[in-house]
Amino acid sequence: MEKNSRQQEDAVSFFTESCKQLGITLSDRQLQNFLIFYEYLIDQNKVMNLTAITDFSEVMEKHFVDSLSIVKGIDMKNIACMIDVGTGAGFPGLPLKIAFPHLKVVLLDSLNKRVKFLNQMIEKLQYTEITAVHGRAEDLARNKDYREKFDLCVSRAVANLSSLSEYCLPFVRIGGTFVSYKSVEIGEEMENAGRAVRVLGGKLVEKKDFLLPGNDLPRSLVIIQKIRNTPSGYPRKAGMPTKEPLRG
Repeated sequence: MEKNSRQQEDAVSFFTESCKQLGITLSDRQLQNFLIFYEYLIDQNKVMNLTAITDFSEVMEKHFVDSLSIVKGIDMKNIACMIDVGTGAGFPGLPLKIAFPHLKVVLLDSLNKRVKFLNQMIEKLQYTEITAVHGRAEDLARNKDYREKFDLCVSRAVANLSSLSEYCLPFVRIGGTFVSYKSVEIGEEMENAGRAVRVLGGKLVEKKDFLLPGNDLPRSLVIIQKIRNTPSGYPRKAGMPTKEPLRG
């Protein structure tokens, strides 16, 4: 038990130091909220598939620090409202809410049991101005209450950039930003997404490559600015952005 306790202390120290390297200083309450998130995530992971990563230090590094790494490309102080598309177990949206409590956050996922988990987690953390919504991006992006309403749309979902752009850019207001969390080797994927980004009203700003603090795990942020309205025909009906991504 003492060994495990020591390992957890080391992991927490690594996490707080990694956050400091990102320019994020966590209060005691914020750190406690990350620990509550971890504990409930692992508890509920026993009855539903939320994450394949369960080791304490790995969750801290590969879920929490990775989620917060968006600060490498975006000044979160300038973001008022954001949506996380395909949030899964709440990444990156929930860690961003914990680190930046001023944010108004929508967590969108197509699996109802994950949405129930997230709303229970939000209740445990006693947060306001964050909600988990059950639905498909293709449908919700046509709802006037969500379409082109957000300063920032983020996604760590595993999908090609063309498809993700069609899922995500319709939620972003003109002047706002869509950020896709990726691994570094996505040159061809970005090339293939060029037409989709343009058609959907976006402009590729940059691909920010970096190593996660404290290790050599390579990551990228693909940063796309919304420069004009998304045409009304997008996103296409459910499943189409994945089955037939816009290419060219």
